Amino acid sequence: MSSDLSTDQAAAQLDAHTLEMVKWHFSPETGCPYWLEKAKSLDFNPLTDIKSFADIGKFDHFDDEILRKEDPAVFIPNAFAGKPYNVFETGGTTGMPKQRIGWEDYKTDYTEFSDHYGPDFFPAGANWLMVGPTGPRRLRMAIEHLANIRGGACYFIDLDPRWVKRLIGMGEMKMAKAYQEHVIDQAATIIRHRDIGCMFTTPKLLESLAERMSLADAGIGGVFAGGTTMTPQYVRFIEEEVLEGKVNFAPTYGNTLMGLAISKKRGPGEYSLTYHAPQPRAVLRIVNPDDTSKQMEYDEYGRVELTTMTKEFFMPRFLERDEAIRRKPCDEFPWDGVGDVRPFQSGSKTVIEGVY
Repeated sequence: MSSDLSTDQAAAQLDAHTLEMVKWHFSPETGCPYWLEKAKSLDFNPLTDIKSFADIGKFDHFDDEILRKEDPAVFIPNAFAGKPYNVFETGGTTGMPKQRIGWEDYKTDYTEFSDHYGPDFFPAGANWLMVGPTGPRRLRMAIEHLANIRGGACYFIDLDPRWVKRLIGMGEMKMAKAYQEHVIDQAATIIRHRDIGCMFTTPKLLESLAERMSLADAGIGGVFAGGTTMTPQYVRFIEEEVLEGKVNFAPTYGNTLMGLAISKKRGPGEYSLTYHAPQPRAVLRIVNPDDTSKQMEYDEYGRVELTTMTKEFFMPRFLERDEAIRRKPCDEFPWDGVGDVRPFQSGSKTVIEGVY
């Protein structure tokens, strides 16, 4: 996913991609029922008035409740009519989950992720263990695809994050801890009895697993982790104490609606994380919470705004439930990054993150 483009070239690429995707989703021949119907109520014409990515600001913020209320079939592009699809779920604790359909996007995201890290960071040919949500989650298929294209198989330990968040919300901390121990018991068993070289899990579960065994001594060469807040202090703890400075660590920021944002390389002693979206397929902006038409200045905190633009899914200006620091483009990624991500307004309200 890293790019050799200059910042100006990356901006031009984004503008061209924006025009292509808007034309795709708002043309009757290729667009989906939801956006073709939505276009009738807009006060502008997407096909003629969107001339660059900046014009995406003409759209209102995407309301993700639509993904709970609407049959996901309304998001099938006419170009894909009749083509079998996957249904992925995201978010929530109880009630109707948000759902997104998909075909190949998850493969594209994780193939780029694999290419970014090359054959040595995660040992080529190694088997993987995923300790996280499977079932209807996009992540389950994505991690297996990642293992397969790198020449390995993938073992799974299932985790139900909705149940964990519900237990914590009810104050059942003892039960939540028991469930976590149940998951870790299974993971430790697989590592001891199967040849596992790479892992995906959440930082909190990784920490619990490392209390049972030395992951480096168990043969784990690379760990890919995401899902919960990772402060610089916590990143240092994971790298130095949990992974003993012997296991490659790839922290990521992603979800079913965006894909996967990769963390830029850090120098020795640098523990603050900066993630860069898979642009131009997805774009992350750090906006002023009080006036979301305005971006924050570099090195300032603001709310995370996501725009996703692929042939499978178009979602403009979705306000994530996260805040982050706006970071400058870097050598690897010639577009803005988001740094030190944390739950939105986490300093002024109680946030339940659970183990994921």
